[in-house]
Amino acid sequence: MKMLQEALHRPVIRRPQPTPHAPQHLCVDKGYDYPECRRWVQRRGYIDHIPHRGEAVKTPSRAKRHPARRWVVERTNRWHNLYRRLKIRYEVHAAHYIGCVEFASAIICFRACHLGC
Repeated sequence: MKMLQEALHRPVIRRPQPTPHAPQHLCVDKGYDYPECRRWVQRRGYIDHIPHRGEAVKTPSRAKRHPARRWVVERTNRWHNLYRRLKIRYEVHAAHYIGCVEFASAIICFRACHLGC
């Protein structure tokens, strides 16, 4: 809850301006079910989709519009954890560790391009 404002204030990719024809939606989990969070999200121009705490999770119908996908960050962390040097951090210096992360990312991108092309 305390970091929601900071996270939305510093996006990695610039957010397009919402229009009446293309409103911006924000989906977060029950951990953000606070009146302050809801007010702050609405002031930023988002349509909030925050489930209430204490309610059971609603399961969507079988006819989904979009297939289920893992979150990009979780998927990328899993790909990085396949490399033992990153999972068990042997590197003492941060610069060496970042170099290993970048090298693993390059390998991941190369393999994805090689298999996809």
